[in-house]
Amino acid sequence: MAEAGSFADRVKQQADIVRVVGEYVRLKKSGQNFTGLCPFHAEKSPSFAVHPSKQIYHCFGCGVGGDVFKFVMEMEKCAFPEAIRIVAEKCGIAVPRQKERSPEERKENQQRALLVEMHREAQTFFVKQLEATPEGKAAQAYLEDRGLDKEAMTRFGIGYAPSGGDVLLRHLKPKCNEKLLVESGLVSRDQSGGRLFDRFRRRITFPIANESGKIVAFGARALGDDMPKYLNSPETPIYSKSNVLYHMDRAKEGIRRQDFAILVEGYLDAIAVARAGISNVVASCGTSLAEPQIKLLGRFTRRVIVNYDPDAAGQIATERSLSLLLEQDFEVRVLALPPIGNKKADPDLFIREKGAEEYLKLLKEALPYVDYLIARARQMDLTSGEGKRQAVNFLLPYVQKIPNRILRSEWATRIAQQLRLDEPVLRAALSKAAAERRSELKIQPELVARAAKPVERRLIRMLAEAPGFRQELAKQLQNAGLYHGLETEKIFEALVIASLSGQPVQATEVGEALEDRDRRLLFEILFEEANEPTWEEAMSCIEALQHRRAERELADVQRSIEANPPGQELRGLLEKKQELMRRLAAAR
Repeated sequence: MAEAGSFADRVKQQADIVRVVGEYVRLKKSGQNFTGLCPFHAEKSPSFAVHPSKQIYHCFGCGVGGDVFKFVMEMEKCAFPEAIRIVAEKCGIAVPRQKERSPEERKENQQRALLVEMHREAQTFFVKQLEATPEGKAAQAYLEDRGLDKEAMTRFGIGYAPSGGDVLLRHLKPKCNEKLLVESGLVSRDQSGGRLFDRFRRRITFPIANESGKIVAFGARALGDDMPKYLNSPETPIYSKSNVLYHMDRAKEGIRRQDFAILVEGYLDAIAVARAGISNVVASCGTSLAEPQIKLLGRFTRRVIVNYDPDAAGQIATERSLSLLLEQDFEVRVLALPPIGNKKADPDLFIREKGAEEYLKLLKEALPYVDYLIARARQMDLTSGEGKRQAVNFLLPYVQKIPNRILRSEWATRIAQQLRLDEPVLRAALSKAAAERRSELKIQPELVARAAKPVERRLIRMLAEAPGFRQELAKQLQNAGLYHGLETEKIFEALVIASLSGQPVQATEVGEALEDRDRRLLFEILFEEANEPTWEEAMSCIEALQHRRAERELADVQRSIEANPPGQELRGLLEKKQELMRRLAAAR
């Protein structure tokens, strides 16, 4: 890739691959070569080798290999020109300035450089305001109440914007013209177009750095009751909120090393998680996740755990981020933190109250995104056809966005099992939507609201019309809870209550206790032609329901096993799986 005589060739000749690779991998001398654990796949014994004289690397485990540029491109997820610059800087080789194409480009570059310098100056100003002014002392007290000590304030560059209205403006004005001050986003102009004033006033400031660590914007939280609660820098020539993730400059190494990122909503959430010893955390700067931010994440990993706030807005943001991440073929899990008392817990509050160890434990148990969405869907009324229709229409658009056909099929099966739906209905809806290229799926109520299975219909008929054993049948059904979760659950409940009362079952009275849809189904069953019921047939129907329940339990246990729980819990699940499989085999 490096042409002879080119700058890239000169860098390659002068670069020490052992030194460059050694910044990423712990290498040990082994004969003529150096060896270490491969950074590109998980291994316990080193199979990764660097050959200093040939200036190449190779992994005997996964087969990757190449020169120093290829290594940096893979590690930093960057293009060849950027890899040349990185290697040159690591080796102390001066990088020649790129030729500027036009006076306009030269002017834009100068403007960006000045804006970056202004933000560096503003950061120094905000930090001094926090540390050395009475207002800043009050801000420090607030931060300490939130669990942030002075070491944390320094580590994350937290500062304070004073309430005066033009304190930063007066600080910057001798060095910058008015046009540049406004373009920086640090200063605003009033509606009349005359007076200039500080954008951030009486607010705690959080510096937002780009991927290379240069401060390009600020997020600011109101110290009092001012609105909005959070205020960010506007779009500027050096800052686009959809292209930057808070803490990415510090998190990228941890993300690359651990091969997953934790995505949180706010600055304080990211700070709390990072202080808990989890470096691979980024925040979406208080905005909805955008496609460029996802592409930025994708340079370092394809695995994300979403841990947004648990309130309604956070749930909406979670679901929107899931759609975007799935479209980019990410492997996504969701961590929904449990409440603390009567408070919904964001990561910051949870870690302060429960500690880093408990947060880490829950992080390892984060649900695959479909299980999270299914849990959300199951909060809907699944006892009715309309409720199931709503649940399916909530879930299917997410499944449709999965690019991988095999994975899409697997999740369709899981949804059908969890919501107890006919799998062909789901698959038909997916196929139809794909053929019509629709972004939303709509399933009609009659497709979801299945008619009762033959076994259910027969038992309902027996409860209504078998006076010889109706009461005993009702007891067995109630004690075993065999009708719970069935489409006909409400009908069974009403008939069991009527049968156990000792009085003759009156279909009209039972029907009056049911909703219209269930009442119609009951009368439809009672009008069907049927043979005289027997106790042997009743027992056969009960065994069929028990078999169906065991199959559902086995599917639930298998999903729990796939979540990779701790050792003792896993052993219990495996034992339960074996027991269920034995029970099902014996029933065949």
